[in-house]
Amino acid sequence: MVTAVAVAMSAFHLWVAFVGPPEAYVMRGTHLAFALVLAFLVMPGLTGRAERPGWFGWALVLAAAACALYASANLEYIRNRMYYVDDPVVADYVFGGGLILLLIEATRRATGWALPATAIVFAAYGLTLGGQSPGIMLDQLYLTTEGIFGIPLYVSATYVMLFILFGAFVERSGAGQLFMDFALALAGHTSGGPAKVAVITSSLFGTVSGSAVANVMTTGTFTIPLMKRSGYRPAFSGAVEAVASTGGQLMPPIMGAAAFVMAEFLGVSYLKVAAFALLPAVLYYLAVFMAVHFEARRIGLKGLPKADLPRLKQVLTERGHLFLPLVIIIGVLLSGRSAAFAALVGTLSVVPTTWLRASTRHTFTPQVVLQALEAGARNTIVVALACACAGIVIGTITLTGLGLSFTGVVLALSQNSLILALLLTMLAGILLGMGLPTTPAYIVQVALLVPALVKLGVAVEAAHLFVLYFAVLSAITPPVAMAVYAANGLSGAGLMDSSWAAVKLGLTGYIIPFMFVFAPSLLLIGEPLNVALATLTAVVGVTCLAGSLHEYFFLGKARPWERVLLFVAALVLIKPGWATDLLGLALIAITLASQRWVRRPEPSAETA
Repeated sequence: MVTAVAVAMSAFHLWVAFVGPPEAYVMRGTHLAFALVLAFLVMPGLTGRAERPGWFGWALVLAAAACALYASANLEYIRNRMYYVDDPVVADYVFGGGLILLLIEATRRATGWALPATAIVFAAYGLTLGGQSPGIMLDQLYLTTEGIFGIPLYVSATYVMLFILFGAFVERSGAGQLFMDFALALAGHTSGGPAKVAVITSSLFGTVSGSAVANVMTTGTFTIPLMKRSGYRPAFSGAVEAVASTGGQLMPPIMGAAAFVMAEFLGVSYLKVAAFALLPAVLYYLAVFMAVHFEARRIGLKGLPKADLPRLKQVLTERGHLFLPLVIIIGVLLSGRSAAFAALVGTLSVVPTTWLRASTRHTFTPQVVLQALEAGARNTIVVALACACAGIVIGTITLTGLGLSFTGVVLALSQNSLILALLLTMLAGILLGMGLPTTPAYIVQVALLVPALVKLGVAVEAAHLFVLYFAVLSAITPPVAMAVYAANGLSGAGLMDSSWAAVKLGLTGYIIPFMFVFAPSLLLIGEPLNVALATLTAVVGVTCLAGSLHEYFFLGKARPWERVLLFVAALVLIKPGWATDLLGLALIAITLASQRWVRRPEPSAETA
């Protein structure tokens, strides 16, 4: 039954992407109905421990489908009634109230209590302090497209589902092994090669997985043991994989689900969002790459023997064609077509692509195709339920005007200081991200925090990407660091050791959002010369920060005062302007001069 429903869900979305979406309620209601039915089938029982649904479980399945499809079955009534004016009828209360309760329960089973509890608190606020009647709340949350059936669920139904399905097909095409061999061939022989392999592989795999934990469990099974064998501490090995995997949600061309929601909120194409995110994501991975390089040089680690590594030419000859679906998606997006159409074409191209070489020609059997269709639907459950449940929060905020009140609170607390407002937003984003999946954490911040940043003069694109970054980085931030927990299961390190190693390794990721707030050129906004200058100073800045944190710079180990100079240089390079840039470069020059002439550079383990 699970396989049949999941395959039907995937087939429905592929068909809709091909022929065009139906009416909003039909599209979103059907998507939610599939997700709810699958949730109650896959996670039966109140504790989620039952193997299959009992009579009560089947009752929930049928009720969920009926409540989600009620609006679709009564389109004329929904279209003709005047919301907020016409009182809901008894059936509206039954099916609407039922959907809210079933959605909260299904989301609890899929994600835990944090998001459902948040939705309950906001709904309760609307009914009490918000001064709204049950009928008005029902109108907002169920009988309009401003609540459960709002923009987040629309994005899940039209874009996210298709890209998750694309990822499921790519995983089964053998691209995972391609990513690993490609990274080994590129960087396996350099100093600390296994850690660099983890960074490259996770960035590639993250473009199609969109989940930090899934990325860790997929690539980490290989990279973490390899790092430990090469001499890295278990805590550092797990941290590298966790930090590199987390960045996958920020790396174009296929980011996490929140990026598609961002495109809708900003009213721009997904390709535009990917362009905004490109340079910050490259800086994030450059910082991690340089950090593992400096750490390897500091402790004298060598790379893997070249004889044991795959040859780049051989890798590309045998499996390089598996990159084609990613290239096709980028090409379709650049041609001006929609993200949904690009995902459809990319998904349909995966199977024919495997026929281009004998080594992959027999990858997809009919059974594997069905497995990919099922996996795509299963992997969508959490995103779809989270988006629908977040709709309860957004609907309440919109109806009660809570967002405007919260903006006033943020402005008052920050005393109209942009730095203080950014720090408050950072803390709020990390706290929300600790309890919520990335997409609803981002959605809530857009409603509550982004307006305050925009009012203080932050470019709207930078404000959206700022809150997204901290929703994502919560995956490596103690005490709730889900990506680190997943990596610990593979590394065997202590939780706090790994958590703080991850924060140290990913610290640049916490600073990059401040960089593009003060220098929107990093979002590819503005004159090419300004973009080039901002990129150059940012590259130098993140490299300095990595050297400061890992006690090594290009000419040898860094003494404490040299680390301080590098840290200050990194910070002053955040703010655009000739004065700060020249000061940063002067501090770097002093550091290099100290390393070169104040003492002899220490012999390195190997030239990377």
